Amino acid sequence: MTVNLLDYDLEGLAVFCERLGEKRFRAVQLFRWIHQKGAASFDDMSDLAKSLREKLKVGAHVKALDVISEHISSDGTIKWLFDVGGGDAVEAVFIPEVDRGTLCISSQAGCAVGCRFCSTGHQGFSRNLRAGEIVAQLWFAEHFLRKHLQRNERVISNVVMMGMGEPLQNYSELLPALRVMLDDHGYGLSRRRVTVSTSGVVPMMDRLAQDCPVALAVSLHAPDDALRDNLVPLNKKYPIAELLEACNRYLAYAPRDFITFEYCMLDGVNDQAEHAHQLVSLVRQYASGGVWCKFNLIPFNPFPASGLIRSAPEQVKAFAAILSDAGIVTTIRKTRGDDIDAACGQLAGDVKDRTGISQRIARQRTVMLKPFAAFKET
Repeated sequence: MTVNLLDYDLEGLAVFCERLGEKRFRAVQLFRWIHQKGAASFDDMSDLAKSLREKLKVGAHVKALDVISEHISSDGTIKWLFDVGGGDAVEAVFIPEVDRGTLCISSQAGCAVGCRFCSTGHQGFSRNLRAGEIVAQLWFAEHFLRKHLQRNERVISNVVMMGMGEPLQNYSELLPALRVMLDDHGYGLSRRRVTVSTSGVVPMMDRLAQDCPVALAVSLHAPDDALRDNLVPLNKKYPIAELLEACNRYLAYAPRDFITFEYCMLDGVNDQAEHAHQLVSLVRQYASGGVWCKFNLIPFNPFPASGLIRSAPEQVKAFAAILSDAGIVTTIRKTRGDDIDAACGQLAGDVKDRTGISQRIARQRTVMLKPFAAFKET
């Protein structure tokens, strides 16, 4: 059985080359061909010895994920649906902007966290993606876009692990994938421009800080445990106090001097003035020496199973003003690609739920809406 070289970071590829009886420097050449030049055929790798190319043909391949569908939004956003086998498919999204090109990547087929406002969670969970399946999304998108846009230089400047899945629940495969993205012989992305988004897996946040600190985004979505327990079930295991303490620890290693808190704006649930004031108090409680975070307010992108409604634009602006007036950097995320269901929280792919999570969420929906109504009334 041959191995897919997209599964290896540079160190893993060096070990593979040594097993073939080759010097470690061959791994650098091979790595550059694969990631910088997008080569999938060993015959195209002209500076590799013919003997090595023959060995590679026998024991290895470079295989991207099969593309099931591609949708291009009116704003230039592109969404791909990738086949990962076993009846599962995952989505990745490219978001073009004037000063950057951002790729949103999936780390799991489905998600086991089950956040109320995320359509991926309502699909249930099938499996973790391998490192090569994570990297393959970047490999395909980068080299497709160079041809599509007729550019020779790098197109993707930023990667956000904000697609399907909870990245830190797939840590062993996430780590080598991140190293490929950061490696100067690979994609050469800055640690400041690679972001891992987490719903708050505290032990793995600590490990990421030690192993491969990149920019960190935390899905907060509520100012207190009672509300966050309903919106982000993982909060019952790692409540807000533990989460914010982990954020403080992460900052000692982070490439940026702040953590981004993602906050999905839900009408009557978490978007009131008192919620904003509670967030200000919360941040000040944990910010020794100054405010160490920024808030990214995300307009909710509705889907039928959620039972939730998007906050009105004027409510979002008023909420943002309270945070900004308190000295907290606050942005309102511009919704991109919603006409092709590529906006934040809309990625759902096609997942065979092997855990029963989707059924449990459906059973709990009417029960959970009652506390939401109570939050709305207060």
